[in-house]
Amino acid sequence: MELRRARDEDAPAVARIWHEGWGDGHRGNVPDELAAVRTPESFGERAARRVGDTVVATVEGAVAGFVMVAEEEVEQVYVARRHRGTDVATALLAEAERRVAANGHWRAWLAVVAGNVRARRFYERKGWVDEGPFDHLAPSADGLITVPAHRYVKVLGGPGDDRAEG
Repeated sequence: MELRRARDEDAPAVARIWHEGWGDGHRGNVPDELAAVRTPESFGERAARRVGDTVVATVEGAVAGFVMVAEEEVEQVYVARRHRGTDVATALLAEAERRVAANGHWRAWLAVVAGNVRARRFYERKGWVDEGPFDHLAPSADGLITVPAHRYVKVLGGPGDDRAEG
């Protein structure tokens, strides 16, 4: 497995993994309004726009998963079905944490819908703490959609803490 910055040509693979994984973790767990706008095309457009924020994990040269980070938020972590249960997700999450710290933040956060039990267990095993429910605002072409979620946080380090240094 190799981690690297995404390239424009990775966007279709990222979109496919994102659409598939989003469906697995979100269908039935988010408002119908959001599910209706999360089409394969929407993931393709979003993946293409977010190449600069994306790190991919490749296995034998093929994209196996990806992570997107914006400042202190780990916005997306997805792994292709055939690579779930391997070390791909762990490596991607560690890279996301490193990027948040490199952005100058000592604490990272991410949103998880309540019904996505698999993801919630994974984050908890990796030291993330559930701070409780909140209304996450998911972007759509028609504006923001309110999605009940849980805010997970992880302290990465702080002033005087070597972990925060890169």
